[in-house]
Amino acid sequence: MESQLTILLPVAAVWLAAGVVADSLPRLRNTRMLRRRAGWLLVLCLTGVALIAVVLGGGLFSAGGAPVDSAASALILAAGPALVAAACSLRRIRRLWAGAGAFASAPATPTPYGLRAAAAHPLVGLPLQVTALAALPAVIAAAGTDLGADPGVAGPAITVGALTVVAIGVRHALRHSRFAERARPAAAPSTTTAGALHV
Repeated sequence: MESQLTILLPVAAVWLAAGVVADSLPRLRNTRMLRRRAGWLLVLCLTGVALIAVVLGGGLFSAGGAPVDSAASALILAAGPALVAAACSLRRIRRLWAGAGAFASAPATPTPYGLRAAAAHPLVGLPLQVTALAALPAVIAAAGTDLGADPGVAGPAITVGALTVVAIGVRHALRHSRFAERARPAAAPSTTTAGALHV
């Protein structure tokens, strides 16, 4: 049990850290900090994907009773959102990092709303945070408390988890929408309004 926990703890810690860093990105008010945090997030996300791949790969090639095999079975739930993070989030984070790097000559430049909207996109933070949430039950079970063993606990735990994912997704969507709205250029006055003003 302890060796399984030793395998799972770093995986959960990396994804939890990635989720926290991703959540802070849209709040950063200058491009230097945004680029730095986006770089951290890129490293954390790559590390998290690599750790899950190593554990799952180790589980495939190990004997049935090895700790890595148990850890791999416990991480199956986290593999889905980690795959989405690898396919979608990594590309967006890299583009965000490069976009903030365009302001390298003026690092104190306030972060444009366009970059903040990109940082708040649901596909940047949501897969990372869902992966962290999905890894938590594996860590809890490895620590000696199996939530799935008692049906009276498993049902509410699944419901709370699903509601948490929905709440996080809605929060990301609303925040992205708010920044995207501010990033739009002000609409030019219509010809009718212009004519009325001249009269």
